[in-house]
Amino acid sequence: MADKNEQVRDEAAGEAQGADGPRGSDGHGGANGHGGTKDDAARLRRIAAWRQAERTLYRAPMERSLGEHLASLAADAGTLTDLGQPADIYGDGVVAELEQRIAEVLGMEAVAFFPTGTMAQQVALRCWAGRTGSPVVALHPLAHPEVHERGALGAVSGLRTVHPTSGPRLPTADEVRDFDEPFGTLMLELPLRDAGFVLPTWEELEAVVAAARERDAVVHFDGARLWECATHFGRELPEIAALADSVYVSFYKTLGGISGAALAGPASLIEEARTWRHRYGGQVFQQFPAALFALSGLERELPKLPSYVAQARLVAAALAEGFAEAGAGWFRVHPEPPHTHQFQVWLPYSPDVLSEASVRLAEETGVVLFRKWHPASAGPPGLSFTEVTVTEAGLEWTAADVKAALGAFLKRVAQQE
Repeated sequence: MADKNEQVRDEAAGEAQGADGPRGSDGHGGANGHGGTKDDAARLRRIAAWRQAERTLYRAPMERSLGEHLASLAADAGTLTDLGQPADIYGDGVVAELEQRIAEVLGMEAVAFFPTGTMAQQVALRCWAGRTGSPVVALHPLAHPEVHERGALGAVSGLRTVHPTSGPRLPTADEVRDFDEPFGTLMLELPLRDAGFVLPTWEELEAVVAAARERDAVVHFDGARLWECATHFGRELPEIAALADSVYVSFYKTLGGISGAALAGPASLIEEARTWRHRYGGQVFQQFPAALFALSGLERELPKLPSYVAQARLVAAALAEGFAEAGAGWFRVHPEPPHTHQFQVWLPYSPDVLSEASVRLAEETGVVLFRKWHPASAGPPGLSFTEVTVTEAGLEWTAADVKAALGAFLKRVAQQE
């Protein structure tokens, strides 16, 4: 079962890679970690509102029916691979084709397909621990393994984590260089999602990697969303990936696949990773649907990402102007401008009030501006945030459209006070 906290946050972004559920004090969805009837009903109401909406910044995968997913796969498959070949068995066929394609896109020596990113990343860090002789991984406390994997690095792989910084950004070169504990691997999440999809500058990233090398540490990129980083860095994907010793990428987030991930790096590391993939239970008999959707995403979504990033900056600027012009009081659009096609919006209201206003806007006007809101994990009580994602569906929005939708949203917030 997927981590409930991660499922909640994915829907908050409008990405909807998993079902949402309540958040308890442990951060994993209530006392028993399972949603109740009330929460299920609220989730289904939101999905219904999103599906019928005529205008949205993003079309989430959960808004498509099973039949629509299958029809999409059937329509694209013939252009992606030879449909006359046998179905894959334990990673050959179209899965091997996908691995080769990712190696070319990232400019890496070898690639292994994994059923989940959690598994791919744990295997990578475990392999590097054996090679460096150190079980210590330096990463951010908001990084995915720390927040969304229930302590798996320690519980499953026997690794220990340390944090060069606790600031809402990736560590600086000085923080890495001067950190007072030894570590064998530095893991950098690009972008750092839970801090607001934030990225360093290219020069800062180069300096951080160099600082890790000075300590004889290897560098691993959590690149679940690496695809959309190229615009911010002003670099192509192979140049970005070349900074690291290994890179993990996801297929079901930015690229809109149904599942799956890839680990890229030196051939010897990937060969070892395949062994650990088997040991971790990831040697799946057939995975051609996930591989085909991944190939489709590479062809369909990857070339469009620069336009998504540009539009996200327009939307973020219009929101900031709209809040100010409406006299909305305190608000935060973060980061401003966005580093990728995703960013956060913060408001001083309860998440229930803001989520209700968001779903009512969709139901009553056919416009989806924000999706689900969540209580802030830090700061004074009463702050909530949501994550905004802009993809092809949002390209037609003008700044005036954004401000009009925001005005209608704020009106519904006021009606609940």
